Amino acid sequence: MTTIKRLPSPAMEQALRGCSNADLPGLIHSFAEHIATTRQLSEHTVRNYVNDLVPLVEYLDEQNVSDLDKVDRLFFRGYLASLMTSGFTRSSVARKLSALKAFFRFLRQSGEIELDQTDLVTGPKKEKRLPAIASSFEIDRLLDEPDTATDAGIRDRALLELLYGAGLRVSEANAMDLGDLDLTTREVRVVGKGSKPRVALFGEQCVKWLDRYLKDARPKFVSRRSDAAVWMNKSGGRLTTRSIQRIVKKYALAAGLDPDFHTHSLRHSFATHLLDGGTDLRVVQDLLGHSSPATTQIYTHVSAEQARKVYLGAHPRANKKKSNAPT
Repeated sequence: MTTIKRLPSPAMEQALRGCSNADLPGLIHSFAEHIATTRQLSEHTVRNYVNDLVPLVEYLDEQNVSDLDKVDRLFFRGYLASLMTSGFTRSSVARKLSALKAFFRFLRQSGEIELDQTDLVTGPKKEKRLPAIASSFEIDRLLDEPDTATDAGIRDRALLELLYGAGLRVSEANAMDLGDLDLTTREVRVVGKGSKPRVALFGEQCVKWLDRYLKDARPKFVSRRSDAAVWMNKSGGRLTTRSIQRIVKKYALAAGLDPDFHTHSLRHSFATHLLDGGTDLRVVQDLLGHSSPATTQIYTHVSAEQARKVYLGAHPRANKKKSNAPT
């Protein structure tokens, strides 16, 4: 159990100095203790909650509000607007709103206030983030990271080749058995979301590394307890989805890729590169196993964004001001 002996946030201590509400420091300390004990949160997490209340304390002071019972829906709306105009991202505002709601819920339950109107307040819509993808050059760099002088390196190279080459989900790779692979036709049978089966395709480079892994490396991982899993760990068991995720993350960081790059980013890159190469959206939809073309539509936005970056970086008149431009 985490015990909060003092306010776990220097930023909050600074914000509370000279506060017109003499009860507020004690209330925030009690709130910190409450979430630490009832939710079994670490001191680090509690500190993050308290830090997310710092702008609220500062806004209360700016608005000369010392009676928390007078804080209503209009006050909260003004507070959220101030966060947005101060430059906080939508996700950061949403997190601070979550902390605010938890704080006022605590105040209401503990009898400190009679009315809690935070349920009437909604946060900003989440930003539509484009998925992290890698360029073809970055994918090449990623695939070259495993040390193929080792059995584990051969396995990891083959795994990366298949995840990218066939656009697989991590769960689909994890569940693969030997009977699902056909290196002659370059196909793998997988079961996607909603238990929907499909046949995924892969190329010659993937065949090369799969063949080497299956012949040279996998037999060294097999033990008496092994099943027909394609991807094996050193103990002879099936690689878990978490292990596959760690493998991809390790090589992505080593290759200097986006820190947000993960297993699904290989699938995103697979789809985007197909579209960049002129593949019809419906074909990409089938290869990914999407039930609706609307799900695949995100990749057209990614591809368009890539085109914009290339254009702005390459075209001589895209973003440079000409010295003889008319005034």
